[in-house]
Amino acid sequence: MSDTPNKTGDTKGRGPGDWLQAKVVLSLLWFLRLLPYPKRVAVGGWLFQHLLAPVAGHRKRIRANLALVWSDLPRDRVEDLVRQVPNFVGRTVTELFSPRDFSEVARQAPVTGPGLAVLEECRAAGRPVILVSGHFGNYDVVRAGLGARGFEIGALYRPMDNRYFNDAYLASILQIGAPLFPRGREGMADMVRFLKRGGALAVLIDQHMRQGEPLNFFGKTAMTATSTAKLAIKYDAPIVPFYSIRQPDGLSFELVLEAPVERGTAEEMTQALNDSLEARVRANPEQWLWSHRRWKGAK
Repeated sequence: MSDTPNKTGDTKGRGPGDWLQAKVVLSLLWFLRLLPYPKRVAVGGWLFQHLLAPVAGHRKRIRANLALVWSDLPRDRVEDLVRQVPNFVGRTVTELFSPRDFSEVARQAPVTGPGLAVLEECRAAGRPVILVSGHFGNYDVVRAGLGARGFEIGALYRPMDNRYFNDAYLASILQIGAPLFPRGREGMADMVRFLKRGGALAVLIDQHMRQGEPLNFFGKTAMTATSTAKLAIKYDAPIVPFYSIRQPDGLSFELVLEAPVERGTAEEMTQALNDSLEARVRANPEQWLWSHRRWKGAK
């Protein structure tokens, strides 16, 4: 994925290989739309688990990450996660490319936790609030689910390297909710204006950031962006951790809004977010993106 949006005239991410890759994946997603939604999501998970994940090397990376940070996990549990994680990723991708059906499911998700009252108080006071999570469950439940309750939830997203695929992805997730702000100077400026007028912003912070701070995640150093906490401090916005937890049926969700992290330095607040996410991942490890290179350089 890319840190900045594609500029006019920039051909990066639009080569013949990018076109072919996007064509294959998007064609597959198009055929999946012919299936009823529950079956579509299940088949999408199966295809990612058995076809795409092995080719992309995700199984090897999941094992390596677990060996690095969770070495005492029983071997049979590791192999369970090697199967389950790609399946859940495939389900999430299929859902995001089924915005109408997915939004209907997300709107029915129960919203629990003390963070809901915080959101309501901020909305009444015209005060900004930042919702933070990771690539856990299906994070976009927060936009559709809270949107159905009258909240306008903006989101910061990271455009994909493959611009053909990114164009289709963006068109799809815009149907789930708006506004969306791409990483980059222009998107960040729009995002700040949104916050300053009292907006609620959703952000994911669990990707490796080369220029981040060396914070702790699962007992290892994980370079983590502190920019979200710095925004919260600057604009006096509570930071509410949220988690869209996939339920045993594989289709429905519970949206949990935790209590805001305590105010402190940007590093202290971001570490609290890492700790919150770690606790959720330990409880439901199959729902997190273990195939991501989260601990680059860690030993």
